[in-house]
Amino acid sequence: MTEDPTSIALVEDTRFQDHRAPAGHPERSERLVAVSRALEPYLEHLTRVAPRPAGDEEILRVHSPEHLEAITSSAGQSGTHFDADTFGSEDSFAVASLAAGSTVDLALRVAKREVRAGLSAIRPPGHHAENDHPMGFCLFNNVAIAARALQAELGLEKLMILDWDVHHGNGTQHSFEHDPTVLYVSTHQYPFYPGTGAFPEAGIGAGLGTTVNLPMPAGCGDAEYVGLLQRAVVPIARRFAPEMILVSCGFDAHRDDPLGGMQVSAAGYLAMAGLVRALARDVCQERLMYVLEGGYALSGLEEGTRAIMDGLVAPEPTYPGTPIPAPPGSTLQALIEAAAQVHGQRHPDFGAP
Repeated sequence: MTEDPTSIALVEDTRFQDHRAPAGHPERSERLVAVSRALEPYLEHLTRVAPRPAGDEEILRVHSPEHLEAITSSAGQSGTHFDADTFGSEDSFAVASLAAGSTVDLALRVAKREVRAGLSAIRPPGHHAENDHPMGFCLFNNVAIAARALQAELGLEKLMILDWDVHHGNGTQHSFEHDPTVLYVSTHQYPFYPGTGAFPEAGIGAGLGTTVNLPMPAGCGDAEYVGLLQRAVVPIARRFAPEMILVSCGFDAHRDDPLGGMQVSAAGYLAMAGLVRALARDVCQERLMYVLEGGYALSGLEEGTRAIMDGLVAPEPTYPGTPIPAPPGSTLQALIEAAAQVHGQRHPDFGAP
């Protein structure tokens, strides 16, 4: 594949639907049918990346041998339950390996500028998967595995993972919270599953300051999400100056989602996508990729996918030129003040419009 400045690389394959959910489970194969439907108007802009399974070495950069063995041994078994929420079917190991390996390949192509940006439309999701156990519908931590591959194979020194799934990405945070080379930023509903991601969780040891949690109460919508990106995420990311941005892209903060309690609209996701693309353009030569995480309303998956594609195919990033107001007494102002107590000293421009 040669560099094409108009091309967006896509990982998408019907095999990702072979991870079969128990009856009534929200993480079901129809989610990817909705994403595929949303991608149809953009096919002329897309270059497909053929899926391939992850190698053990790639997985073991993030997960323990015991974790890998637990997922591997589920192959061919029906009705496996790793916990109350997290399941396996006969083909789940193969599908999860395909999701992780394909996301690695996509990340490497974006980093090498063979394509302008990327979307990994895969399942099962990954950001809850810990070093030593699957959880929260997640088997392998796809985005963490891709980030470690970028470091190991291309030598990238500074990466940013932005996680806007409605749930906190505990597995991703724990993969990098000691590591000053990976900036992990999460916007999420709190308190909510999995119970992690409070403001004071800001990294450990050498990694202090490169974990940024922005927990929000239920009911937040476009103003809070876009406002936090403008006033918190962008200033921190600019100061950190990553060489590539990976977005853990859940759409379960959408107002239709049956699991989340947030109110983000299609316009909100479009504004977020525009802000992230502008940030990537300014700090890392527009090296940007999205990795699908949650999202359980088919309408939310369609609207969210269309929004990020609209953001990617636009000639220039489209985003709100005027900062979202944060008047005294507003939820946005309260969130900025709470986050500034943890991060403001390291980032003097934190919270500024």
